[in-house]
Amino acid sequence: MQDSIPAALSAASTPTPAAHGLTSLTVERIDDMAGLTALRPEWQALLQGNEADCLFLTWEWLSCWWRYISQRRRLCLLTVRRGGELLAIAPFAIRPPEPGRLVPFRTLEFMGMGDVGSDYMDLIIRPDLEEPALEAVAAYLKQHSLVLDFRRVDAGSRRITGLLTLLGKDGWESEQQVTDSCPYIPLKGHDWKSYIATVSRAHRANVNRRLRRLGEIFKQVEFKRATTEEERREYFTQFLRLHQLRWSGKERSNAFTGEGTLAFHSEFSQVALERGWLRLFVLRLDGEPVASTYSFRYGDAFYYYQAGLDPKLAEHSVGLATLGLAVQSAIKEGVSRYDLLHGNLGYKALWTDATRPVSRIYCYPPNAGGALYRQVQGLRRGLKRVMHWPAVRMEASA
Repeated sequence: MQDSIPAALSAASTPTPAAHGLTSLTVERIDDMAGLTALRPEWQALLQGNEADCLFLTWEWLSCWWRYISQRRRLCLLTVRRGGELLAIAPFAIRPPEPGRLVPFRTLEFMGMGDVGSDYMDLIIRPDLEEPALEAVAAYLKQHSLVLDFRRVDAGSRRITGLLTLLGKDGWESEQQVTDSCPYIPLKGHDWKSYIATVSRAHRANVNRRLRRLGEIFKQVEFKRATTEEERREYFTQFLRLHQLRWSGKERSNAFTGEGTLAFHSEFSQVALERGWLRLFVLRLDGEPVASTYSFRYGDAFYYYQAGLDPKLAEHSVGLATLGLAVQSAIKEGVSRYDLLHGNLGYKALWTDATRPVSRIYCYPPNAGGALYRQVQGLRRGLKRVMHWPAVRMEASA
């Protein structure tokens, strides 16, 4: 049975008033896989070289997400056109109510949410027409009055800020909080020697010593990237095994255990290989796979997504060595940024002190539903504080 959606939100398109001397713009909602598939060439052309351009906003990443991880969400991807020309994409989806989590209402969010860990979510807009395109998207959202829950968005996005400002003029209230930071290594102009000189003396000495010692202890040290489909399948299987070993006996990683996530990565890694984006490395010592990184090269950036290692080789710091070798590979490719993505894991701070924040934003329409949702959010936050208070109190008195 189809979820209940406001009638206007189900409309194929909505014309908006002329803005800034432009002819009338049209906002269209794409709500099925056929429409998403048909948009592929235009999406790729609009994203290429755009300020928002990143791996997690590609058609390939988000269409794969929609097939495997969207779960009970409804597609609500908005396009803005002038005549037949595509000016903007707002890659949205509608998340259904979750009464068990005290979320009794539908919300509008970005595609790509859930266990895949998409970062830097944003609107994709032709740069010379940002203002009228944002006005068109804002006008559409005002008609339909769904609460916006934007997670993992680029905290510095001019487009997100502009959209919130336009909604705020009509009484929408927003809350924004930086929820995480994405450490990254600036590599422009660096070779390995000049980069490693930028980290602490202790870390530099440790990395160089570990890399040197591997060559002294083992007869064969091989760090190789999958470049064929046969290698991708082999290396991906090895990576999954090493990733599971890395987390055995610890807090479990949910990176590949959620519903549909393994199928997502199996397909996306194949697509990424075809597109030249996949950077799936395996470190072998005397022929034995001991560590692996699942990464991507997209545009001018290298994304370090997940890693795995055999704890039996922990004394040789194979995880540290593998990351060092991956950074060396990125430098050789000439990328300007090695992005470690979100997650405040201590080892990331050893490699860089540069970070890029991501935020969560709630934006409430000026109606009874928006006010009630905001009250529920306050209740949820209060319950979380109460639930954590005893643990905090115990730590303070210890």
